[in-house]
Amino acid sequence: MTDPKEILRNYWGFEHFKESQLEIIESVLKGQNTLALLPTGGGKSICFQIPGLILDGVTLVVTPLIALMIDQVNELKKRNIKAVAIHGGLSSREIDILLDNCIYGGIKFLYLSPERLTSELFLVRLEKMVIALFVIDEAHCISQWGHDFRPYYLKIKDFTELFPMKRLIALTASATEEVKKDIINQLDLADPKVFQNSYARDNLSYVVFKGENKFQKVYDILNKVAGSSIVYVGSRKRAEQVSRDLSQKSISAQFYHAGLSFDERNQRQAAWIQSKLRVMVATNAFGMGINKPDVRTVLHLDLPQTLEAYYQEAGRAGRDGLKAYAALLFHDQDIVETEQRISRAAVDIKFVKRVYQALSNRYKMAIGSGAGLSFDFVFIDFINDFDLPAYPTVFALKKLENAGLIQLTENIFQKSKISMLMQREVLYQFQVAHASLDPLIKVLFRLYGGELYTSYMMVNEADIAGVLKINLKKVKEQLNLLHDYQVIDYRMTTFKPQIEFIEGRLDLGSFPIQSVDLQKRNEQTENKFHRVLHYVNTNHICRTRMLQDYFGEQTDSGCGICDYCLSKKIKSR
Repeated sequence: MTDPKEILRNYWGFEHFKESQLEIIESVLKGQNTLALLPTGGGKSICFQIPGLILDGVTLVVTPLIALMIDQVNELKKRNIKAVAIHGGLSSREIDILLDNCIYGGIKFLYLSPERLTSELFLVRLEKMVIALFVIDEAHCISQWGHDFRPYYLKIKDFTELFPMKRLIALTASATEEVKKDIINQLDLADPKVFQNSYARDNLSYVVFKGENKFQKVYDILNKVAGSSIVYVGSRKRAEQVSRDLSQKSISAQFYHAGLSFDERNQRQAAWIQSKLRVMVATNAFGMGINKPDVRTVLHLDLPQTLEAYYQEAGRAGRDGLKAYAALLFHDQDIVETEQRISRAAVDIKFVKRVYQALSNRYKMAIGSGAGLSFDFVFIDFINDFDLPAYPTVFALKKLENAGLIQLTENIFQKSKISMLMQREVLYQFQVAHASLDPLIKVLFRLYGGELYTSYMMVNEADIAGVLKINLKKVKEQLNLLHDYQVIDYRMTTFKPQIEFIEGRLDLGSFPIQSVDLQKRNEQTENKFHRVLHYVNTNHICRTRMLQDYFGEQTDSGCGICDYCLSKKIKSR
C-alpha cells in the first residue's frame, strides 16, 4: 500500500487530510529535509507515520516525552502496526530483544529519547538496521531559546554525521521565529522544506477575565457554554478542591493529576472522552496524546508560565472546528504568587550539585558507574532521607534531567511481561521434573505462543488464572517460581515513578551544568513570564494576533471573536 490517502482511510478511518499534512508527507517521501510547525491538534504524528508505513525499513522517532512515546506506540499497536519504545524501566535484556526485533522482526517504528542515540548498545544494533526515516519530534527542545531546551538534542547533529539519513523530518507544535531558525541551524538542515500553519484558530475565542472571584466566573462560564470542558490549575490540591466545589454545584466534574493510580486515571479519562463526565479539573499532567474533538471550553484558573504552554493547552478546545472558548482567569495576587514560584525555581549550582550527590549516594553509585541503570524513585522518601527542601529539589531534578544526566518517569504504568529464557529441549526436561508447573508452562504457550522466545509478551495473570482455574495469587507465585528457576523472565506490573541515570556518576569537578547556564535559563524563564503578563494585561490588541506575533507570524488582521475584537464590534455599533 503506497497511496497516502488509502493508508489514512484504512488505518485511521479519515477521508481527508488536515491542512498541510499531505504536502508534508509528499515532501518526506521525496527525500527533502522537512521542518513542520503544526499547532496543537494539527496532526503532527500522521505526517511521519504514513511515510513510515510506505517506506521499507524502520522509522526512528526521537522524542523526550516518555508518556507520549508510550501512548503513540500503543495507538499504533491498536492499528496493527508494529512499534516499540525504548525508555527507562526496561531491562538491558528487554532493550536487546526490542532492538533485535527492529533488525529481524518487522518493526516499523522505534521510539526513543535523544539520550539513547549515544548508547553503545543502540549504536551497535543501528549498523544492522535499515532506517527509512529519521524523525525529530518536539524539535524546539534543540534550541536554547525554546521553552524546554534539552542539551542532548544538540548531539543529534553529531549522530546524523555518523549515520547519514536519507530522509529527515523535524516537527514541533510551537516555535518562535528565533527557535525555528535555531532548529534549522542546529540540525544543519540543507535547503529544508518548511511548513508552517497559521497559529490563528478561526473557531477559538480567546478571553481574559481579571477579578477576585475566579471560581464564580468558572461556574458562570460552564453554565453559559454547554459541552465538555478542561479546567487547568497549578497544583494537585487545587485540582481536587475545584472539582469538589463544582460537584457541589451539580456540575459533573472530576480531578486528574499525576498522583492518581493508573486505573483511576484511565477511568476518569475514559469517562470524560465518552462525555459521561463533563469537566476535567487538571494539572498539566492531563491532555498529552488525548484527542477529544468536542471540547467547548478550556479554562485556566492559574497563570501559565509561558505562552507556549498556554497555546498548547488552550488549543485542546474546538478541534472539531465548531465554536469554542479559551478563557484565562487571574487577579493581581496570581502574578505575585507565580513570580514567587519562578523565584523559588531559580536554584543555584551548589544546590543542584547537592541533589545530584544525594541521588548518587542513595543508589550507592561509584564515580563512573550507573549509566543506563533504573531505580524506583519515591520523591517524598528521597527528600526526607537527605533532609532536602521539597520545592527547590523538584527544580534541581528538572535541571539534572534537562542536562541529560537523569531521566524521571512519573507513574508510568507497565503491564506484566514474560520472556522465555529456557530453550525448548531443556524446558521439556524441566516440565517432567516439575510436574506441578507443567500446566502453567503449557498455558503460557497456548495463550502467547512462540513469540515468548523472541520478545517480551504482555501477559494478564487473571486470564491465566481463569484458564488454569486457580486463584490469582497462586498464578503469581508460580510465575515467580519459574522466574527463580530461570525458566522465564517475569516482570510484574509496576506503577511507580522511576529514575534512570543516563550517564555514569560524574565527579563534581567535571559537572556539566555551570552557574552561568543556570543564570541564563532563569532570566529566560522570567522573560517568558513577562510575555504572559503582557498578554493578560493588554486590552487594546486582538488576543489571537498577540499569540501570532509571539510565534513570529505577522498579520494586521484581528480574529473577530476574542474578547477585544467583540468589544470593538460592540463599540462601533
